[in-house]
Amino acid sequence: MATITESPALWRDAERCYRVVTARDSRFDGQFIMAVRTTGIYCRPSCPASTPKEQNVRFFPTSAAAQANGFRACRRCLPDAVPGSPDWNVRADLAARAMRLISDGTVEREGVPGLARRLGYSERQLGRVLTAELGAGPLALARAHRAHSARLLIELSELPLTDVAFAAGFSSVRQFNETIREVFATTPSQLRAFAASRRGRQSDVTGTRLSLRLPFRPPFDAPGLLRFFADHAVPGVEELTSEAYARTLRLAHGTGVVRLTPSSDHVRCELVLTDLRDLGSAVSRVRRLLDLDADPAAVTRVLGADPALAPVVAAVPGIRVPGTVDGEELLLRALVSEVPLGEEVPGEWGVTRLFPTAARIAATTGHPVAAALAEGRLDVHVGRDAAELRAELLTCVDPPTADYVVMRVLGAPDVLLADDPAVGRGAEVLGISPDSLGERARAWTPWCSYARMYLRRAATGPLG
Repeated sequence: MATITESPALWRDAERCYRVVTARDSRFDGQFIMAVRTTGIYCRPSCPASTPKEQNVRFFPTSAAAQANGFRACRRCLPDAVPGSPDWNVRADLAARAMRLISDGTVEREGVPGLARRLGYSERQLGRVLTAELGAGPLALARAHRAHSARLLIELSELPLTDVAFAAGFSSVRQFNETIREVFATTPSQLRAFAASRRGRQSDVTGTRLSLRLPFRPPFDAPGLLRFFADHAVPGVEELTSEAYARTLRLAHGTGVVRLTPSSDHVRCELVLTDLRDLGSAVSRVRRLLDLDADPAAVTRVLGADPALAPVVAAVPGIRVPGTVDGEELLLRALVSEVPLGEEVPGEWGVTRLFPTAARIAATTGHPVAAALAEGRLDVHVGRDAAELRAELLTCVDPPTADYVVMRVLGAPDVLLADDPAVGRGAEVLGISPDSLGERARAWTPWCSYARMYLRRAATGPLG
């Protein structure tokens, strides 16, 4: 079962953060924000600009916290366009759960009351905890998320700026203009012109088609992810080639289709959306699907120290734990062997259908878990507490399935699944007695989910 692990608050260690900034270490991009008092600008740790004096900098956990303190985003290093903090993958507390829901667009769709309701806290409690932990309340965090979504649409689409404002979740054009000026120290039209000059060519993005670059912390085992998705693909819903993965998305305001093509330093994400208000949510779900906010250096430090695991860790650097774009879908795929056809969508990249809803599966198969999902008696989403979700799942599924769902839906990093036959075979290949996995796992905490992937990789054949 997942272990709830408190990750050290790196941003509070000013001396260590300044060393990272001095080294321009890109591995820490997204883990904290550096703000410069003399310029009023905040940057990612690896910003190529001249390193400011130590007495002139402050550190924040999020861009929202920097914005709340009056700082503007650096237009040179684009501090919002970095991998998300791996802290949200490791932590199981309220702040991490809230960040996952905010990134999925919950505040834009349901407001702060809806966010608080999903988390099981009052609005006052939620605001107090987030302000103490992250330096900003839920509205400020959501505002930062909207600003980032707006910048993507401004720079990568030809949408009229009025349409960009509402697509990004702003309630008015005035609010949109004020936020862009405050966050980026420029107007939306100037931001678009600046982006066009940097591209040196017209964008190939029109209408609801977008092409984004999703960053990650290298190394990144893209071939392993593609093989995993190929082995579990649902015809019509997913399509694999040797270089790319495509699938349909069921989103809050409509449907979407995405094609993901990994490269050496980013994943190219091509999106077709029926409603651009779903952009932020779609990107957030795809990042969780590919585990793009993982910290492979931290995983390697712990798992590579085990003499038995070390060979496979060295042979397959940057392994990822596959996530999911939809919690209900993942649970149903784990339980229902033959699902009915979902709704048709306009064909793109070889995919033509959505995964069927829980209600359709319940009506067709009578499966009790599908019925529980359809009726709202079971709720599987990224904002759930791991222990509470597992307990709820155990009322209708066995422990291995419950742990599997918690691991992939919440991105829980510390779930070994020792009963998985492939894990046992991999352990034997590496000279580890399967009976000793439970004891061995204590040394692998908090990265047992990644240890599981390495053990499964060892079971598939020769390393390297």
